[in-house]
Amino acid sequence: MTQEERRSYLIGRLLDEQPRYRSAGVPGDPEGQKALLRGLMNLRPPGGIDGDFLAVQDAYLRRETAEKGITDLADLAPVEPGIYLWQGDITTLRVDAIVNAANSGMTGCYVPGHNCIDNCIHTFAGVQLRLDCARLMAEQGHPEPTGTARITPGYNLPCRYVLHTVGPIVQGAVTAEDEALLAGCYRSCLALAAEKDLHSVAFCCVSTGVFRFPKARAARIAVDTVRAWRAERRSDMAVVFTVHSRENLDIYQALLG
Repeated sequence: MTQEERRSYLIGRLLDEQPRYRSAGVPGDPEGQKALLRGLMNLRPPGGIDGDFLAVQDAYLRRETAEKGITDLADLAPVEPGIYLWQGDITTLRVDAIVNAANSGMTGCYVPGHNCIDNCIHTFAGVQLRLDCARLMAEQGHPEPTGTARITPGYNLPCRYVLHTVGPIVQGAVTAEDEALLAGCYRSCLALAAEKDLHSVAFCCVSTGVFRFPKARAARIAVDTVRAWRAERRSDMAVVFTVHSRENLDIYQALLG
């Protein structure tokens, strides 16, 4: 199958599952089709699907990521011992684990095409990730607490695993509890990575998007927490601070090195 054929097959299968969206039609251009496919994947509730779908989906997503370009940790230079700063798309980074800024429901963002990191990671990992997260939630029987971490496979992402953490939602002025919970997100992810014998972790900017934690203060907490954790444990785990915007890059550059 070509990528176009895979995309057409996946759209058709998802529309068969969700026929109420058929009235919108299938765009004739590749970018419109990609947006439709992503939206249908975002809307799909967690649930099993047959091996034929998964085989086509996996081939499609891996080709899409390869075409975007994969960055390996070995290609990066540390800004200080064991710590890296990289501006780019975290879903294209090859490390042992990337960190997802999840919500307390843990099954991803259901807004079609939303640009949050939760949506991006679930989209390019594939539908298996949402199903895994739903199983975790069913087993524990309650929403994921803020400041903890859970782990799943990375599926079609270049990373081996995804660490999911729920950051604090800031309402008004930042409180000492907000700061403690955010630091807890970073410590929990690092501790879980160490428990699983992982050697590299890439963090996104947890809580700084729709959860409204001020970017500069969040970055300071992130850097201080990671430095302290690595020093306390004499850890050689490589940590990548991954940023998307120039604003966040400037903030982290001022804190590191």
